[in-house]
Amino acid sequence: MVRPCCTIEIFILLNVDIHYPFPPRSPEKFSTRPPRATEMSLYTLPIRPTYPIITCRVSPATAPTVASPPPPPSLLPPATSATAVPSLTCALQCPHFESCSGCTHEFNLHRPVIVDEASNFFKGLGVSDFTFDSCRLWGWRCRAKLAVRGSSENPLIGLYQEGTHNVVDIPQCKAHHPNINAAVELLRKGVRELNIEPYDEDQGTGDLRYVQMAVTTHNTALPAVERYRNGRVQVALVWNSRNEKSSNSDKLNALANFLWRNGGSRSKLHLIHSVWANFQTSTNNIIFGNRWRHLLGERDFWEHVGGIDISLDPSSFGQANTRAFDNLLRKLHKYVPFGASVADLYAGAGVIGLSLAATKKCRQEWNVPNPSDFSLILAFNETKLLF
Repeated sequence: MVRPCCTIEIFILLNVDIHYPFPPRSPEKFSTRPPRATEMSLYTLPIRPTYPIITCRVSPATAPTVASPPPPPSLLPPATSATAVPSLTCALQCPHFESCSGCTHEFNLHRPVIVDEASNFFKGLGVSDFTFDSCRLWGWRCRAKLAVRGSSENPLIGLYQEGTHNVVDIPQCKAHHPNINAAVELLRKGVRELNIEPYDEDQGTGDLRYVQMAVTTHNTALPAVERYRNGRVQVALVWNSRNEKSSNSDKLNALANFLWRNGGSRSKLHLIHSVWANFQTSTNNIIFGNRWRHLLGERDFWEHVGGIDISLDPSSFGQANTRAFDNLLRKLHKYVPFGASVADLYAGAGVIGLSLAATKKCRQEWNVPNPSDFSLILAFNETKLLF
């Protein structure tokens, strides 16, 4: 990635210093397409929660504008004569904040302390043009990896409590895209009805260990302003078995069909994009195993970011805040000369380098998944160009 010499624009996502998920147009098209698998269909309807969208934007020289009325006084932390009352104009107001480890900042999200620290750091290097854009306050997270624990009668789907492996249920997470919360509730219902056993870490038993939810807003059939709100969820079930032929595979197929029948393309509410299975039997903290299988729905998970269309498979890394990432890429474009050569270090699927290569007509684009290997890979690591 080409770095600007004297100007830096940086996005710091809303929930700064996050420990997530667990403590220790004719754009170019790119794809990390997995192998094809048989698709099935069937369906009814979970209800999508609706959250108001609050956007806070400030520059170093301006104060925030009140975007919504303050919450009830009960949400105010106790104030003393020596301590100023925290600003509630950009407060998280999440019911899970104190127990969940996902977010570490609750108040003053329009200007977290870390922003001033970053600004002072860059000033010390002679960089004065530093901007901060908080984007969405609620509903910004489009990717979530959640642990599944508890029992089939009372499944807990959420994050670990800080410093423990006790899972905190977070059905009303304010950071999640609303459709992730809706898909989690549909999954919870399926676990109960089908008697799916959540994973027991102490015994190494149970069926469902984790779930990954990822929202795609790439739906050209809808007007652009409606695509984010109507994003569909790719559900990846991390199953406690070696492969799809294990003894509990019938439960896996039943759960996948339940999700598809009640949230797929033929249901009244098309919530689910696809259902995948990952097979993991390790006793360590690694979430995913090496074996994946596509079960239902669409194979390709497309997103439009930075002027390109890219398809990522469930095992690929993707940015959780897709809107902020898109804005960041578009701002980055103006710092890269037309026809430049670009090196994208720790590239993953290479989205940053590919975006620059496509929009700036770069002569060469080097995606380097791990610079410590000292092996430069020319062309597109983990991706394929589609012409």
